[in-house]
Parts: sequence; C-alpha cells; structure tokens
Amino acid sequence: MEKPTYQRVLLKISGEALAGAPGRGIDFAFARQVCQVVQDCVRHGVQVGLVVGGGNFWRGVKDGGGRMERARADQMGMLATVINSLALQDVLEQLGQPARVLTSIPMGPVGEIHSQPAADRYLREGKVVLFAGGTGNPYFTTDTTAALRGMELQCDAIIKATKVDGIYDKDPAKFPDAVKYDSLSYDETLSRHLGVMDAAAFALVRDNNVPIIVCRMLGGDIRRAILGEQVGTIVHDC
Repeated sequence: MEKPTYQRVLLKISGEALAGAPGRGIDFAFARQVCQVVQDCVRHGVQVGLVVGGGNFWRGVKDGGGRMERARADQMGMLATVINSLALQDVLEQLGQPARVLTSIPMGPVGEIHSQPAADRYLREGKVVLFAGGTGNPYFTTDTTAALRGMELQCDAIIKATKVDGIYDKDPAKFPDAVKYDSLSYDETLSRHLGVMDAAAFALVRDNNVPIIVCRMLGGDIRRAILGEQVGTIVHDC
C-alpha cells in the first residue's frame, strides 16, 4: 500500500449491509471480507474508527413506528449496534487485528464506556475502535454517531461504505440513466437533496469541513479512497 492520504478515518457501514440472505442477522463471510479490508488499512499505518448501524436486527423508529414509543424503539436500535460491533470485534480478533468496543452507555463487561482520550489512545496503538450504542440518545442516527466521533477524534475523513459505488442523481438500481457524481460541494449536496447523511450529521461534518467519501465496501474502494485516489464520490468544501 502506498502512503495513505488520510492517516485517521472514521468508517461508517450500515447494519443492513451485514445481513445474510433473509435480510436479518449477520453474514459472517461478508463481515470477514470487510474486516480484512480494515485490517489491511491498519497494517499500513491508518488509524480506523468504525461505526456500524443496527438495521439488520432493528431499525429503531422504522421498525417500531406506530407500535411503540419512539425513544424506546431507538434504544432498541442502539442495542442492535452493540451486537454488530461485538460481532465485528470478534472477526477482527480472529484475523489477529486488535479491536476495542466503546459503548455510549455503560454496559459493564460488554464494552468500555466511550471517552475521547481512551479512543484516541487505542487508535494510536493500532487498534480498531468500534463505537457502539449510537450517541447514547434517541432521535439520533448512526450517521450522527459517525460524524460526532469523527469530529471528536479529528479524523481526516469520514468514509461511508455502501453497496453502491458513489452518489448518484437518482437511484441507480431503478434508473439505468442515473448519473454518478465524482465530487460535490456541501452546498450542492444539500441543494440537490441527495441525502448522503441525515441533516444533523451533515451539518456537523460541513461545519468542521471534513470530507465525506461514499464508496463501495468491497472491491478495493475503501483502500483506494484512503490512498487519495478518485473513487466513489467525495463531498467536501470545493
């Protein structure tokens, strides 16, 4: 691997991406592929923090909407992110990559309570840090968690890894003529209503001028993005 452009990154992946064929649970073969990519980046000197969603188990208000109280539904979603974080920690450690789970709420032996100094120290030691439990508050998504932890730890970039190879003007799965953007400004992203992140997360990233790179999880895109190659779509202060 060449010298990375970004020395410290916050990687965000969706819980749905980890799901097996039924759309729920964890596809461990896929999780291993993702963790191998992360391990490769760490071996080449990149410090990696990771936020994973919980949609493969529970999607908060989307699953509980109309049937239960919103805050409690969101708390269930937070717990789902802890399950996924523990699974990814286990896969990383099987590969020989040290990892730590930091939770936003006290959870005893499950994970260490999050603190910025601890997270910073673990990253400097070459450990992958998995930020579990969202922000610890309802009404906030894991996109906001990624933005918040990325700002706290002064990450050079936030990489949002998805099943799609970038940001398009419309859904490429539905429209064959969808056009992919290579680069966008923060203002362009907002004016075109592209929905890269939820509003709270996007505002936090924009206000701190941290680039967002949207790319595929596999196929080498994460590695290439960290190297500074043109891959996926970058949202920044053009």
